[in-house]
Amino acid sequence: MELLALFAQNLLPVFLTAGAGWLLAARMKTDPRPLAQIGLYVLAPALILDIILQNALPPGEQLRMMAFSFSALAVPGLAAFAIARALRWPRTRTSALVLACLLTNAGNYGMSVNLLAFGPGALPQASLFFLASAIVSYTAGIFVASLGRTGLRESLAGLVRVPTVWSVVVAFAMTAAKLHLPGPVATSVHLLSQACIPVFLLVLGMQLQGARLTGPVRPMLFAAALRLGGGAAAGTLLAPLFGLTGVARQAGVLQSSMPTAVLAAILATEYDVEPGFVTSVVLLTTVLSPLTLTPMIAWLRG
Repeated sequence: MELLALFAQNLLPVFLTAGAGWLLAARMKTDPRPLAQIGLYVLAPALILDIILQNALPPGEQLRMMAFSFSALAVPGLAAFAIARALRWPRTRTSALVLACLLTNAGNYGMSVNLLAFGPGALPQASLFFLASAIVSYTAGIFVASLGRTGLRESLAGLVRVPTVWSVVVAFAMTAAKLHLPGPVATSVHLLSQACIPVFLLVLGMQLQGARLTGPVRPMLFAAALRLGGGAAAGTLLAPLFGLTGVARQAGVLQSSMPTAVLAAILATEYDVEPGFVTSVVLLTTVLSPLTLTPMIAWLRG
C-alpha cells in the first residue's frame, strides 16, 4: 500500500501529464517537433539558468555531481558494448543496444520525478545530471550512432549549438562574478522555467504515441534490464565513491535509474541503426519504469 501511494504521488502525475500529450497526438495528429524545439531551445535553458542562479551550489559540489553523472551514464553503456561484443552481435545491433543503455531520460521524465519525489531542493542536482546527459547525447551518442562516420569537429559543433550548455556557462559565470539578472529579465526567465517540465512531459507523451514494440524480444528485455537495473545499480554504487549525500545522492541515483531517452530513437533513425528496436526499448523502459522507480524512491527516502 505504501508503494502504491508513492506511485500515485510521484509517478502517476507524470504519466497523466504525458498522457495528455499522447491523446493530443493521437486525436489531432499534432507534430511534437515544434513543441520539442520550444522546450529545448527556450524553456530548458531558462529552467537551468533559473535553478543555478537561484540555488547556487558550491563549485566543488557542482563538479562532483557532474563527474558522478558522466560515470553513472557510462557504466551501462560500456557494459552493453562489452556484452554485445562478447555475443558477437552485428555492429548495428551493438550500436543500437549501446544507444538504448547510454542515453537516459534525465530531462522531461527525470527532472519531473525528482521535483515530485524530493522537492525543489533536488532540481539543482537533477539539472546538473540533465546537463551531463545532454553532453553525452550530443557527443558519445552521435559517435555511437554513426559508428565512426561523424568526426570530432562535427560532434563538438553539434554540442555548441545546444542552448542548455550555454545557459549553464552563463549561469556559472554570473554566479562567480556575483551578478544578478535585472528584475524584469529574472521574472521572465522564472516564468519560462515554470513551463519547462509540463511541456517536456507533453512532448514525451506525443513522441511515444506512435511507438510500438517491434523487433527481437530477448535483446529488448536485455536492453531494458541494463538501462533500468544497470543504471540504478551504477548510481547506487557510484554515489558513495563520489561523496554524494542527502538530496544530491537522492537526485543522482534516481536520475541514473531513468528509462531510455527518446533522443536515442531519433539518433538511431537518423543513422539507421535498428531504429525500430531502439524505439521499442524507449517505450518498454518507460512503461516498466514505475515498477523500478517506485521502490527506488521509497528506498532513497528511507
